[in-house]
Amino acid sequence: MSRRQVVAVLGRGVVPADTPVLPVTDRAVLHGDGLFETMHVRDARPWLPERHLARLRAAAAAIALPLPPSAELTALLDEVCAGWPAGTEGALRLVCTRGAEGGGPPVVFATLSEVDPGAIRARHAGIAVATLPLGVPAGARAGLGWLPAGIKSTSYAPNLAARRWAAANGVDDVLWTSTEGYALEAPTANLVWLHGDVLCTVPPADTGILPGVTAGWLLEQARTLGWSAEHRMVTPDQLRTDAGGVWLTSSLRGLAELRTLDGAPLAPSPHTPALRTLLGFP
Repeated sequence: MSRRQVVAVLGRGVVPADTPVLPVTDRAVLHGDGLFETMHVRDARPWLPERHLARLRAAAAAIALPLPPSAELTALLDEVCAGWPAGTEGALRLVCTRGAEGGGPPVVFATLSEVDPGAIRARHAGIAVATLPLGVPAGARAGLGWLPAGIKSTSYAPNLAARRWAAANGVDDVLWTSTEGYALEAPTANLVWLHGDVLCTVPPADTGILPGVTAGWLLEQARTLGWSAEHRMVTPDQLRTDAGGVWLTSSLRGLAELRTLDGAPLAPSPHTPALRTLLGFP
């Protein structure tokens, strides 16, 4: 059974889902030269859109990609969400490309479809994760001024390769590690863990990882559960032995608890239901 899908193009409004949007010479198609943001749609509205648009603008500045005014992007989000059933979880992707080779204008469009059932299952059943070496020191990317780090680029081949590796090796996801052995991030998610009464995530500014919207919001709300929040470095061994809960956070999965890490079982955290409720996920 096909899932519901809506497509809206900046300047053209909602179009049939099978409408061609990008020319074959678009630089996002040929070179991965573009950006995107993924948002969870609940009650027919994107969640935390201002934070996603702010992250998009920061990424666009880093790669000198011209974007339309924020009001136009917000109107596009409104267009694609109009008429979406309030009780249906949606996956909204906002894509901005540099346009066609030879100087074509940037192309901006949004797609909205139902959240994959696998993402919903992961919230409740947890996930099996394996570490995968990224092959660089933890601070290598952040220390290279020429290399834009921590952006959601449409150049997504390494992320997809890691997800294929996970599927081929019988796990749900991977956790990239640095050459020093630090845990960094997953291909499409941030790492969050509880150490005592401190909710932690990896520092984006020091490592060049993507600054997660969901992870950032969650750490800001930690005080409502009686915790403080910090950015820290951590090793997989520390996650296995010292954490009171380990999760991957992302816009669509929300919060997925690690149940195994490199084959070692992790005890279910009693805090997972409270965190999922705090994020507003069913």
